[in-house]
Amino acid sequence: MIKNWFKNIGPGPLVAAAFIGPGTVTVCTLAGVNFGFALLWAMGLSIMATIVLQEMSARLGLITQKGLSEVIRTEIKNPLVRGLTILLILSAIVIGNAAYEAGNISGGVLGLETIVGNPFVSIAGFNLNVLSITIGLVAFVVLYVGNYKVLEKVLVFLVILMSLAFLLTAIITKPDLSAIFSGLFMPKVSEENLLTIIGLIGTTVVPYNLFLHASLVKEKWHHETDLKFARKDTIIAVALGGIVSMCIIISAAAIETQHISSAADLAKGLEPLFGRFAKYFLGIGLFAAGITSAITAPLAAAFVATGCLGWSTSMKSKQFRAVWMFILGLGVLFSSIGFKSIEIIKFAQITNGLLLPVIAAFLLWVMNKSSILGKYKNTLVQNIIGIVILGVAIFLGAKSILKVI
Repeated sequence: MIKNWFKNIGPGPLVAAAFIGPGTVTVCTLAGVNFGFALLWAMGLSIMATIVLQEMSARLGLITQKGLSEVIRTEIKNPLVRGLTILLILSAIVIGNAAYEAGNISGGVLGLETIVGNPFVSIAGFNLNVLSITIGLVAFVVLYVGNYKVLEKVLVFLVILMSLAFLLTAIITKPDLSAIFSGLFMPKVSEENLLTIIGLIGTTVVPYNLFLHASLVKEKWHHETDLKFARKDTIIAVALGGIVSMCIIISAAAIETQHISSAADLAKGLEPLFGRFAKYFLGIGLFAAGITSAITAPLAAAFVATGCLGWSTSMKSKQFRAVWMFILGLGVLFSSIGFKSIEIIKFAQITNGLLLPVIAAFLLWVMNKSSILGKYKNTLVQNIIGIVILGVAIFLGAKSILKVI
């Protein structure tokens, strides 16, 4: 039974690994520290929206055997609209992922630093962080192998490690179960928590995951009969990802102080209350969150760039490797020298804010085309849920852009 389940694991855990990066860990930490269990409902809502959109993306990839960017290139007939859409996608995903990659690697480094300390080497007057380079090398090797099965096994292992680490941390804090259920099923929205709610949804419903999922599904499955496996894989993995995010909120709610700005601070904050084991669990969880996102972000950028530009989407092609090497290289460089370009990250946030409604709208449009999906096109219920999510995406996009401006 378990062997069969593992055999049918698809790209779902990779998608979960991609959205639970250091950014998500930090937002969940702040949600827990500032509002206790009150925003668990927002994470639950985000997970439901993510499952709906990721299922559409997986179905599109499996039935068409194409990535989302390839479908966009072939289905948008107006050259001007197609050109603008591709430009927005490349800006948001490729430049955006290059900006976020440094954060992914730095997140993994923060996790390791809570366990092994802070080793630096000095080269030509620059202090380089050894852990950043180590994480970069691990990501390089996994991606260079270019084998979906190897990638899947490594990331599934890291996701299980991350899940156990955060789950054990939440259990250690002995949370009040009635307060958890109240936070899950009794939504509370105020001026104080609105930005945090937007942050929780924004770090969970991620545009680049829609591209990543469609591309990886066709690496794993090739027949329409596999759709049931793809759906089950998506629902289980994204739901588990949501539980992990909720565990971080629950762990952070146990902290007495308000002076917490990252998961590394959370590790220090839990230590006096629950002993040094809490620090190690959190450190391992943050390391796994950082390294999984450090692998999936360049991978998504490579699928997007090659699909948009009509290049080979084979994981071993020269163009595919050139894209992820560029993203990973920038991430390692910026992380190891401690460079933080706030302008690049602001640009990435704006383009992502614009991209999510555009991609959600395109996905809804294409999922209703019988010429592409035949009998597997959207049902009325899927369309209604999709339109509600599109409305939320437009609101979120506008809010995130206004916030940055």
